Amino acid sequence: MTVTPEEHELFVPGRICLFGEHSDWAGGYRKENPDLLPGQCLISGTDQGLYARVKAHPSSKLVLKCTLHTGQSSSTEIEWEDLLSEATSANSHWSYICGVIYQIQKRYPQVGGIVLDNYKTTLPVKKGLSSSAAVCVLTARAYNVVYDLGLSLRDEMELAYLGETTTPSKCGRMDQGCAYGQGPILMEFDGDDLNVKDDVILNTPIHLILVDLQAHKDTPSILRDLRKAYPKPSCEVTEGVQKLFGRLNHEIMKKALGALEVGCAKRVGELMTEAQHLFDRYAMPASQHLTSPVLHKLLSNPALRPHVYGGKGVGSQGDGSAQFVAKSEEHRRIAINIIEQELGMSCLPLTLGKRNCSSEEESQQLSPEQQDRRRTHQFAHPIDNVGRNGH
Repeated sequence: MTVTPEEHELFVPGRICLFGEHSDWAGGYRKENPDLLPGQCLISGTDQGLYARVKAHPSSKLVLKCTLHTGQSSSTEIEWEDLLSEATSANSHWSYICGVIYQIQKRYPQVGGIVLDNYKTTLPVKKGLSSSAAVCVLTARAYNVVYDLGLSLRDEMELAYLGETTTPSKCGRMDQGCAYGQGPILMEFDGDDLNVKDDVILNTPIHLILVDLQAHKDTPSILRDLRKAYPKPSCEVTEGVQKLFGRLNHEIMKKALGALEVGCAKRVGELMTEAQHLFDRYAMPASQHLTSPVLHKLLSNPALRPHVYGGKGVGSQGDGSAQFVAKSEEHRRIAINIIEQELGMSCLPLTLGKRNCSSEEESQQLSPEQQDRRRTHQFAHPIDNVGRNGH
């Protein structure tokens, strides 16, 4: 094992699911019912995220620092023998870090201490942007670059997933897709197998608005009700749920990939509206918690129509969050003002753009494994090479 002496600068974005919510767990049921189609979701990294400087600790201590998006900072030192108890004690920033380090220590007992300074965060928590998964990926990547573990992106995602599930958090496997950085990817869930298509083309910026509905949703009850449709349906309603997360989801995904490739933000927005109509038709009858009156009132608000191409619910749905595709940055500004000033809801602007990639010619000269490892290290830079404020 090689310990790199320099300090590294890291950035890990949040994750937004554009299409395909619930498909990660639904696709997992193919183990029990092979007649089901694999789950598919289209996600993208956000332009908000976590910035950190990481280096090996000279005396094997675990020194952790974090700064929330509010600007509040805190720090702690964790003893190795306390990792598991810290991870399982509560859903906190420290518990996610400790859960990942605990999993790394089990697999790589030769690793030592670390100084992980999450000095800046622009990603808000509890907004459906997988902030906890970003913390977990950041921790896995920190150990990867500091101790030169040779992990691929998929390896980092797996350690991040295992680390988060060590805590009381109940995350899905799509959340760790933030490991792929700021760009859209297609994830496919086939039983226990995960396949990632990371060459999704995005030929135009997508100006999104994420809206906190300032209402209430019951995610555990929604999941419990929808899972009743699996592994095999028992009635017309459960058949509809499987159809929604199977064939209809695949059809939406194909259209969405095509819209991104031709750079048609208008079509992406229209497909969000179509996806919401399908969800209402097939999922709402399965759960009383999906009537979502606040969500539907917002999506149908006539004052927003001149400024957005379409929108839908986010995550498990219910009255939690919504997302819109705005017609431009200026239209987004106007829409946000309407939502915040007239409706009393809070908004977060997100812009999806092109991911920085190396040349196709150079990539073709590398094996798939080498390409995967190189993509991992595109997100980590020794500070000596980029300056204290680079990433």
